[in-house]
Amino acid sequence: MSTAILTGPPVPGSSLEGDLRSLGFDVRTADGPGDAARLLAAAPAGDRVALVDPRFVGHLHALRLGLTDPRFPAAAVTGALTAQPAARAALAGAVAGGAPVDEVAAALEAGGTAVHRPELGSMVAEVPAEAQERHEARARVDAVDDEAIRLRSAVKARDGFFTTFCISPYSRYIARWCARRGLTPNQVTTASLITALIAAGCAATGTRPGYVAAGVLLLVSFVLDCTDGQLARYSLQYSTMGAWLDATFDRAKEYAYYAGLALGAARGGDDVWALALGAMVLQSCRHVVDFSFNEANHDATANTSPTAALSDRLDSVGWTVWVRRMIVLPIGERWAMIAVLTALTTPRVVFYALLVGCAFAACYTTAGRVLRSLTRRAARTERATTALADLADSGPLAGAVARAASGAVRRLPGIVPLASAVAGAAALVLCAALTGYGSAWTLVAAGVYCLTSGIAVARPLGGPLDWLIPPVFRAAEYGTVLVLAAAADVNGALPAAFGLVSAVAYHHYDTVYRIRGGTGAPPHWLVRVIGGHEGRVLAVALLAFLLDGEDFAVALTALAVAVALVVLTESIRFWTAAARGGAPAVHDEGEPA
Repeated sequence: MSTAILTGPPVPGSSLEGDLRSLGFDVRTADGPGDAARLLAAAPAGDRVALVDPRFVGHLHALRLGLTDPRFPAAAVTGALTAQPAARAALAGAVAGGAPVDEVAAALEAGGTAVHRPELGSMVAEVPAEAQERHEARARVDAVDDEAIRLRSAVKARDGFFTTFCISPYSRYIARWCARRGLTPNQVTTASLITALIAAGCAATGTRPGYVAAGVLLLVSFVLDCTDGQLARYSLQYSTMGAWLDATFDRAKEYAYYAGLALGAARGGDDVWALALGAMVLQSCRHVVDFSFNEANHDATANTSPTAALSDRLDSVGWTVWVRRMIVLPIGERWAMIAVLTALTTPRVVFYALLVGCAFAACYTTAGRVLRSLTRRAARTERATTALADLADSGPLAGAVARAASGAVRRLPGIVPLASAVAGAAALVLCAALTGYGSAWTLVAAGVYCLTSGIAVARPLGGPLDWLIPPVFRAAEYGTVLVLAAAADVNGALPAAFGLVSAVAYHHYDTVYRIRGGTGAPPHWLVRVIGGHEGRVLAVALLAFLLDGEDFAVALTALAVAVALVVLTESIRFWTAAARGGAPAVHDEGEPA
């Protein structure tokens, strides 16, 4: 519920009360500034409360931005201030003296409460004192179409070329249509998922009409994927659950579509499961590079990297912005390419294009980030090192090695952790690829990998390139599963490996979304139960050593099901509890659409 308190009698002819009611507020009027404290105390404890100067003149959307955004405990525009339950106590103290609304907002900030002040652009939010000033303010309100601004601001500020010029010009109107009919972003997100799953089913038919339908439906799913975020921005319907669903469903849609293409190819006699899994591994590792780098520099200070300065200069030249956004193959360009190639070519061609495009994008972005890290002068914060440790996903074996080696590793050069991770990962994957299925050498390499993984995390990941350690671990784990499943050379091994990597990747993405949402990493018991990355690698290598190809495929399937059940159950429990418990609303822009 929401309560709005006018700090004095309304101005004759003003539409302010009606505007506040249209925004969902129960409006109450104070006899004067001093009476506002009484009405504030009388408002239900769980309500969002707004203080509004009765002389306020401005756009309805300015009030909406200032008073209804769920992401901020306190927010304000000129003449209007809001506080959610978390900031109610601070507001009560600030309003006790009967000061004007803007002075109350300043007092809140002076007392240590962060007050969000949205960018209004050309929209009006004023408190005119005289009749002539009020008349002039109304004229400025009438001169600006706040609905047009609201539509423009519904579009993500930084987006890819395809989305900006081919989707957003009309998807914003779909978002408005949804808002006017009471649809929520979560409902649109779910519709996007269902559409993508139907597209995957069409691709699985292995027929040309099925491929054409799959390509069309994938684009429709992407339009809905853009619409849900635009609807959230248009109507300020942000939520913890919504951010999680949006991010999780994006990965589920893409990887389900890969599986559909692989099934469709198999119907035509072409086995592309290795390519499908390779595309998923490459795309997941790309994302981990993004996540790790961003978390490592989330709140770093004093960044003086010349590479970053060069990037800023390039962004000041219009055409380079779009070229740079396109060559990293964001989700819009990627899905457009997949859809068109599905309709016109074969699944094998689709996966070749994906592998080439994603590999180039990964090399480009990773090289740039390495250069930034090597040339920057900034201190990594404790929050960043904690996030990197959580992203590493180290299990009991690596943890035991880390504790035993901590003292020695701290005395070694700073490059040792990354070098240890890279050496162990490279040795493991190369050994699995070169020695054949069931080799004892692969099992030995997996044991060595457990040791090198522990050394890599034996001290806080505060080095300039330590953010590379989590993606190295991901590449080692996913790559080992892919190589061993391909080497087994039996029906079902690669699809089982696809399922296992999907389940593990979900856990890793879920870790990222929890950290981004400020809710912390998954509990330690979950990481221990599913073994950590080094434990799973050792388990898969041991299964390959002990079992023949067909039994290995069955074991991988069982392992995939077990991991999926554990991580999905705990993840769903956590996010639903967070939503019910009033966790702060989140709107994560994430990967450019």
